[in-house]
Amino acid sequence: MRTGMLGLAELRERVETGELDTVLVAMTDMQGRLQGKRCAARYFVDEVLDNATEACNYLLAVDVDMTTVDGYAMSSWDTGYGDFVLRPDLSTLRLTPWLPGTALVLCDVEQVHPEGEPVAASPRQVLRKQLDRLAEHGLYAYVGTELEFLVFDESYESAWDRGYRDLRPANQYNVDYSMLGTSRVEPLLRRIRNEMAGAGMYVESAKGECNPGQHEIAFRFDEAMVTCDNHSIYKTGAKEIAAQEGRSITFMAKYNEREGNSCHIHLSLRDEEGEPVFAGDGKDGTSTLMRHFVAGQLDCLREFTYLLAPNINSYKRFVSGSFAPTALAWGRDNRTCALRMVGEGPSLRVENRIPGGDVNPYLAVAASLAAGLHGIERRLPLEPEFHGNAYRSQRPRVPKTLREAAQLFGESAVARAAFGAEVVEHYRNAAQVELDAFDAAVTDWERTRGFERL
Repeated sequence: MRTGMLGLAELRERVETGELDTVLVAMTDMQGRLQGKRCAARYFVDEVLDNATEACNYLLAVDVDMTTVDGYAMSSWDTGYGDFVLRPDLSTLRLTPWLPGTALVLCDVEQVHPEGEPVAASPRQVLRKQLDRLAEHGLYAYVGTELEFLVFDESYESAWDRGYRDLRPANQYNVDYSMLGTSRVEPLLRRIRNEMAGAGMYVESAKGECNPGQHEIAFRFDEAMVTCDNHSIYKTGAKEIAAQEGRSITFMAKYNEREGNSCHIHLSLRDEEGEPVFAGDGKDGTSTLMRHFVAGQLDCLREFTYLLAPNINSYKRFVSGSFAPTALAWGRDNRTCALRMVGEGPSLRVENRIPGGDVNPYLAVAASLAAGLHGIERRLPLEPEFHGNAYRSQRPRVPKTLREAAQLFGESAVARAAFGAEVVEHYRNAAQVELDAFDAAVTDWERTRGFERL
């Protein structure tokens, strides 16, 4: 067991000695955020372990502002906004070093009636369904996510008061791979690295990125569900640590007109013996299975982009020449393509470069697996590798707006077959909620353009 992960016996012991006084009981919402309760540790041990706990089912039917909105079958004023069950998954139980005396456990979301029935639209359940489908083929997914963020020398409260405008970045220039530039932020980055390691994660490295104040901390790949769990905990923990240091960080896909925050997702498959299955005797070193898998990715990318880019702002990131993809092509170690094949032999994997830092990892990985299974089950042939600058190619393009992506997702027969109509309608409504809110908003851009001159 990794440092920071807790077994049940150790949890009981630490609660008994008073070392732990709080247990965070959390689920992941549609936006990829942790939501839940702070339980007294004694109460968690005495009651929640055996009986679970409950939360209002609106947690999977609100917008980013936690506003109740219409259009969800699961939860509404008409259905009375009832509860669902948060069932702790004890394999996720861990310490949270940045919060004294505190442990955390993630939960699966279940119906109250019928009792124990999984809530299909819960992001963790969406991913679990695709992992179960994959297991029927004797295959298991391993995933790594590379998550970028911007650091500002402002507290979250100060940033709010300033309307998130004219914030001072932690670096004033491009510190991509710079040892000197990243030293300016090392006290914060070191805390995040070390305290994530203390929460059971395997930290690899940290590096600077292009946009002033932009950085990335990389974690070792793991089983798909473990990686997605760690991803969500890391995002929350990093923000909490930054707040403790009087700073703020953002994972939004496109904060300003410079480079956006990406979340490249690396994915490979293994068989029941734990052996990698992507390498083979193909001319590019790939197996037939991998070629079908990547072909399925390409075939579904436009229809599944919404699960990879779920917000209005996500689509601002897709700019030619920005290291964010615009063309739906695959290439060997080619960063201009949406899908980049990297590694050799056992390390061979596919990197999906579409997601930004705002992605919900469970939904993005579920989309990648569903697309790959589509290719495997239909034995789709893989098109030739793309060489050169895909930005200038005639390849199909990434959807340009959330509106386009949501329509493609909602009309996708492959999505309905893979995820079920209930899940597709739930998330299509989530997209419509965001579109309606954006369409009703009057922006600073409009005021600047029109206040005097129109």
